[in-house]
Amino acid sequence: MPELGPLGRGDPRQLGPFRLTGRIGEGGQGVVYLGEDDAGERAAVKLLHVKFSGDLTARSRFARELKAAERVASFCTARVIAADLEGDTPYIASEYIDGRSLRDTVEAGAPLSGARLERLAVGTATALTAIHHAGIVHRDFKPDNVLIAADGPRVVDFGIARLLDSTGTITSRAVGTPAYMAPEQISGGEVGPPADVFAWAATVVFAATGTVPFGGGSIAVVLNRVLNHEVDVAALPEPLRGVVRACLDKSPAARPTADQILLRLLGRPDDLGASRAVLSEGAELAGRETLGRSAQAPAGRAGGAAVRPPHATGVPAGPGGYAGPSVPGGPPHASAQGPGSHPAGAGLVAGPGAPFRPEPAATGVPTAVAVDGAAPRRPRRRVWVVAAALVATLLAGVGAVALLRPDLWPQGVRGGVDSASVPSRGPVDTPTYSSLVDKVAAAGSLTIAMRDYLPGVALDDTDGWQGFEVDVATYVAERLGVPRGRISFRATSKAERLGLLDSGEVDLVIATYSMNADDPVTFAGPYYQAHVDVLVRDGDPITKLSDLRGRVLCSPASNASVGMVQDAVKVRVVAAENYYECMVKLGQGLVDAVPGDDLLLAGFANRENIRYKVLGAELSDERYAVAVRRGDVRACRAINDAITGMYEDGTVAGLLKKHFGKVGFRAETKRPAPARCR
Repeated sequence: MPELGPLGRGDPRQLGPFRLTGRIGEGGQGVVYLGEDDAGERAAVKLLHVKFSGDLTARSRFARELKAAERVASFCTARVIAADLEGDTPYIASEYIDGRSLRDTVEAGAPLSGARLERLAVGTATALTAIHHAGIVHRDFKPDNVLIAADGPRVVDFGIARLLDSTGTITSRAVGTPAYMAPEQISGGEVGPPADVFAWAATVVFAATGTVPFGGGSIAVVLNRVLNHEVDVAALPEPLRGVVRACLDKSPAARPTADQILLRLLGRPDDLGASRAVLSEGAELAGRETLGRSAQAPAGRAGGAAVRPPHATGVPAGPGGYAGPSVPGGPPHASAQGPGSHPAGAGLVAGPGAPFRPEPAATGVPTAVAVDGAAPRRPRRRVWVVAAALVATLLAGVGAVALLRPDLWPQGVRGGVDSASVPSRGPVDTPTYSSLVDKVAAAGSLTIAMRDYLPGVALDDTDGWQGFEVDVATYVAERLGVPRGRISFRATSKAERLGLLDSGEVDLVIATYSMNADDPVTFAGPYYQAHVDVLVRDGDPITKLSDLRGRVLCSPASNASVGMVQDAVKVRVVAAENYYECMVKLGQGLVDAVPGDDLLLAGFANRENIRYKVLGAELSDERYAVAVRRGDVRACRAINDAITGMYEDGTVAGLLKKHFGKVGFRAETKRPAPARCR
């Protein structure tokens, strides 16, 4: 546990709901206190430095970074608990991590090597990927901001790093930080995700060697070395050595992304992005060492079973549509046993030139059961007590070998805690159904594939899944006869949809999925007709598309809507990493408009403090539909009936107002022409 200092005479005793009990540390951003709320939950409460408290610009930046931090999935990070940016003492409270910083760990002991180094690399790469998926850049990734906790490394301070980066300067008090800065941070270039990648690699080098990369006697020497010298990475094992070397490239464009780093370390192809399942796997592997040693099987049972860490996740819904075991803190049904994944109890092995791969242990024991797909967000000790009792029961009922195979688990475990039990020995056949309608009638549950990171539309945040499409999915499922508590949501990418639907791992896809004739699915709906449009600031003299002539348009990554706008009016285009960055540019007046589907634009705009409007250009029709397995006409018709009811009883109009009511948005409230079920 880090050393805790006493409160000083001028320190506050209370910040928001937190009673402060001591000082954790102090830096250029402010003072960090240990706080505790009425429920006994501890938090690291950072009080923004007094020199920023009257700076409205700084507070505005702080607010934007807070919103971004709240979106970061809790994979090897410290989640944001609470904040207050309006009062005289602005603060942000994050999950308290009981552990030393990486810098203190290395300086007090020795450089990391072997499995400890590999776990650190995987865990921090997992955290960095989650941070970048939320659309933010850490900008201050260094050993001081990596904490070594009991369940693996955690990355902290990603919520407010941009504040100082925008308002501060490199001074003598910042000694240490310049050694982890990317060349573009020093030369005045654009600072984006590649800068974090560079800093991650420099941090890994420090962990492996105990030496500060680019270190020197003065800041001038350090900066010169960052710009002109190469780091010796010979001490690192492969494949970590090659990954770190690539990340330290002086050119930002030549560095791999955080997703590619994580995928390479896990021995996976890096041409696709890292899914929530991959993040789950990374978090599990990063936290395995401590928990694997401390978990003891009951006397007389098979021993050596590792327990998954609190921020890892469990087994996805299988071909039969059942909800597999999950553990607190992760998204429901994120895969930990899919292709390339590792069973519980596995260790890490990485020889020269080999990916990090699992080393089978004696058993693979699930630690908890997901209740209807809603994984608990805040682990408590009683959860692990219940999990231990469940492990003991399972060991007695089915034997250690059966625990390695979900298809041999008792039906009550596979189907969730409300499922009926069946004899615990022997294989259990997974039922198949000719239609989703039959499955719902028999199992009473649904697993629905969703988009994620779309505020107002579909977003898996600290309070669970929220958004227009989430509410639509819930309405449809309930009309099909599935109770709210038996609905499971799974974050998926576009590339995963068809495979998950064909395999039965998901039952429906509701993910801003536009109807088309190319995909081998049956489309029900559409549940909404969106349009490619542009978002502008409310009050700007832009009332029609032609008013954008000669103005600046933000291009979020590779987005087809940009070309549609360019075909209609001549604009100047500024590139951005994603919609989150475009919204920042729009709010600051750096761009005049953001293109995209009007529903998505309204979702991003609705969470902002200033007002925006969707122009109403309607450059295309995007019929968002529900996808089911090809040929399931019965399910299609049942879903169409539900969607018709959703429009007739006013539900759609209410949801549009609920999720997009702050935006000037002419939403479609008339039922689109239904698809032919075939």
